Amino acid sequence: MYDKRRTVLGVEAIEQLSQPIKVLLVDDHEMVRIGLAAVLDTEDGIEVVGEASNGMDGIRLAQAYRPDVVLMDLVMDGMDGVETTAKLLELYPECKVIVLTSYLDDSKLYPVIEAGAFSYLLKTSRATEIADAIRAAARGQSVLESQVAAKMMNRFRQPKQQEQTPLHHDLTEREMDVLKRVAQGRSNQEIADELFIGVKTVKFHITNIFNKLDVDDRTQAAIYAHKQGIAD
Repeated sequence: MYDKRRTVLGVEAIEQLSQPIKVLLVDDHEMVRIGLAAVLDTEDGIEVVGEASNGMDGIRLAQAYRPDVVLMDLVMDGMDGVETTAKLLELYPECKVIVLTSYLDDSKLYPVIEAGAFSYLLKTSRATEIADAIRAAARGQSVLESQVAAKMMNRFRQPKQQEQTPLHHDLTEREMDVLKRVAQGRSNQEIADELFIGVKTVKFHITNIFNKLDVDDRTQAAIYAHKQGIAD
């Protein structure tokens, strides 16, 4: 049977697929924006909808034009590319941010990736490579500059430093009770009275505490306890 509703939906889907990819340029260098806009406007299926010279204007234009892809510079006066990316994606999470920068240092690369950047390219990339990255982003595919990809892989290959377990985790529950009271300035007799144990037993526990915490006296043990929040 002929289904008119399916035919209409099919036309709408085709029209959506044929819509150009809306791109916003955010870069504080005017000549960079002019050059990118000129090149991208010659590419099929890509439309530059706006240009911003700083992060705040980039966010404002993104809210106005709802671009599919944002080409983002990293180093800008005021709000830099990392902060702009984070705020932009918070407001407009479906947008894809492609970093286009001259920088490869870790202090900029990793923060912007963590902020949600989708792809990372260098400004030495060819125009066709940038256009291809835009189309890939619109399809949900990330593109990383080869040097960036190598950095990321090396970082993941590095063994994670094992977190050191605090020394007091080796103390028994009773030793923790004694340590807390040592840190509070109690004498051996006072500790014995409070815990209903003998003074010799208190001394035994304190000796174990010194050995496990690798300290020499009550003062060092008390300092450790205060640093770890045990004395409260």
